[in-house]
Amino acid sequence: MAGVFRRLYDWLLRTFWATEMDVTMVGLQNAGKTSLLRVLSGAEFEIDTIPTVGFNMKKVQKGHVTLKCWDLGGQPRFRQMWERYCRGVNAIVFIVDIADMALLPMAKEELHILMDNQTLSGIPLLVLGNKSDLPDKLTVDELIDVMDLKSISGREVSCYGISAREETNLDAVLHWLVKYANR
Repeated sequence: MAGVFRRLYDWLLRTFWATEMDVTMVGLQNAGKTSLLRVLSGAEFEIDTIPTVGFNMKKVQKGHVTLKCWDLGGQPRFRQMWERYCRGVNAIVFIVDIADMALLPMAKEELHILMDNQTLSGIPLLVLGNKSDLPDKLTVDELIDVMDLKSISGREVSCYGISAREETNLDAVLHWLVKYANR
């Protein structure tokens, strides 16, 4: 009987108190943005994900919150549009491949260029170190240092290690995002 009440309660929340939030996911190519969004939306992880050309949008339901997630291409030609898609969102998610040491300096540079935009002032930032299931990867503390996250001010900044493939830490990511649904 408790299951019936829980479903009714969830339906009432979605129907009368539903909240929709906009989230933009950015990061360099092959960081795992599309794979993460695919897994968050309930689909299976695919090893051979095709790189995003331009952008994708998916909705992810978490309780009474619907996350409208924009997944932007990470190739150099798409990076100039990141700022436009980050304006006015509830949260920005920057995804980093923590096993690709060669691309970390570029990821840091692109993150700081994006965060320096006055139009994005105050928007919470979640940095995700993806591919934590691989060997020879950074820890979260190392990622915070390498990306110089402590120098980013004027907004909430958080950092988690995740694995889209293994679905590691995805509940923490969703809880963090839902926290900013009503900002």
